[in-house]
Amino acid sequence: MSDSQSLERSAIRRISLRIVPFLMICYFIAFVDRVNVGFAGHDLSRDLHLSSTVFGLGAGVFFLAYFLFEVPSNLLMQVVGARRWIARIMISWGLVAACMALIRGEWSFYALRALLGVAEAGFFPGVILYLTYWFPREHRAKVVGYFMVAIPISTFLGSPVSGVILDHMNGTAGLAGWQWLFILEAVPAVLLGALCLVWLPDGPANAAWLPAEEREWLENRLYEERTIANRGPRQSLWQILSDRRVMVLALVYAGSTATNYGLSFWQPQMIKAFGMSNTMAGLFNAIPFFVGSVAMILWGLRSDRKKERVWHTSLALFVSAAGLTACLFVTGLPLTLVALSMALVGCYALKGPFWALSTEWLAGTAAAAGIAQINALGNLAGFVGPFLLGWIKDMTGSYALGMLPMILLAVVGGIAVLTQGRKPALVGHPAE
Repeated sequence: MSDSQSLERSAIRRISLRIVPFLMICYFIAFVDRVNVGFAGHDLSRDLHLSSTVFGLGAGVFFLAYFLFEVPSNLLMQVVGARRWIARIMISWGLVAACMALIRGEWSFYALRALLGVAEAGFFPGVILYLTYWFPREHRAKVVGYFMVAIPISTFLGSPVSGVILDHMNGTAGLAGWQWLFILEAVPAVLLGALCLVWLPDGPANAAWLPAEEREWLENRLYEERTIANRGPRQSLWQILSDRRVMVLALVYAGSTATNYGLSFWQPQMIKAFGMSNTMAGLFNAIPFFVGSVAMILWGLRSDRKKERVWHTSLALFVSAAGLTACLFVTGLPLTLVALSMALVGCYALKGPFWALSTEWLAGTAAAAGIAQINALGNLAGFVGPFLLGWIKDMTGSYALGMLPMILLAVVGGIAVLTQGRKPALVGHPAE
């Protein structure tokens, strides 16, 4: 092994151990606070007399606010600095998440979900951009896969905990179980936000824990990559945001996002419909997310090993569509769990290859605006998916039929990424 390879291996290992686990925990809490409304949904809707359509709209309106503030938040992070901005996001979303306990009806539900979207906007694309400050291109699918495994793990671990809170805290101090759920699961966000200020450096130059020779190797490698990327054409911010490849990537991500949030918000109620307590529903709800978390890691590793992104992204979407389609035909809890697991395997396996592909297709400082735009537009499916599922459930009485829009979006997204080919031209960096 050459000196350069040894430095690379040591630096990547040191950075991974220092930064990735902490960011995983932060995203774990972010996702818990974003989707725990799905687990609270049955009791919340019953106590406040909310229809499935109202619940689906309230769950999804988060993403409309998220969409509007996503790009500005990511651009501000470059001005303020990653450490301070990520800390601000976490503290503000934790406070708003706790205020979800104050919901009294339809309009306060909409308002607080929208405010939560404003508070959290920029966290995920900010972290994806932040990881590009630390990891060269060939390591990103694996690292993003490790980071994003926090999504299924948050539901895998959070579901049983949420079920216990709902069943055993109900009535304590005069509060309903769903109110305690929002309060208790919001506290870690505020604490971790404060910890960001002392744990996360803004970049390698500020990392006192990184040995000088490893810091020099990393800065040189990243500088070389930026130099190559910045040879692309200069474009205005609007040209970057509206670039065809950015739009295609947003469509691809929407195919995954619709499934992700459609099932995160509605799957607990689908399982509970088989007739069981909140605690048991939490345990069964965790199974598909555990399977998805394993698939996410293994598929990201394979994508890095093969140095291939396009097919790894599209095949994951097709698997997700197949699992959702199976939900239309299966009956009984065991087969339903198998179909849901298949849908989430594809949904989560996509994450690592997709975001590695996105950072490879976006050149230089275009990454900040482009990644935020992809995430913002893609997350609009987080509004459409849950809302349509709730509306179709009210119209037909069937959860399964509500999956038809998610199936269509996954198939279209899988085809869209294939149309771009393996080596599209890079989206250029902003004009000065």
